[in-house]
Amino acid sequence: MSDPIHIEELEIFTCIGVPEKERSTPQRLTVSITLWPKQDSRDLGDQIDKTVNYSAVAEEAKSFARDQSVNLIETLADRLAMHLLGKFAIQAVRVELRKFVLQDAKYVSVTLTRTAWVN
Repeated sequence: MSDPIHIEELEIFTCIGVPEKERSTPQRLTVSITLWPKQDSRDLGDQIDKTVNYSAVAEEAKSFARDQSVNLIETLADRLAMHLLGKFAIQAVRVELRKFVLQDAKYVSVTLTRTAWVN
């Protein structure tokens, strides 16, 4: 596997929650994304067009989340991971999604890893 690229605690906004009232207004969440490009970092030749542009990944994650309305953080994390796999030249992605909903806890999170199908 290639060397990973990591985005830590990207701020996103989405409508999420089991009660309809909770989903009625976008909530602030953070997402950490680790991705493994298909291209090995030793073969990049210091050329941005040969790698995965992490700025584009961040913007895509924010845009994707903004367009969602789901009950569970597990659902959003899975959909985001699968979307990124389909959109960028990556072989695997790990997504940690944090929701700040419990008064007595810093956050609730889900972490998952998805890989691209090998043909």
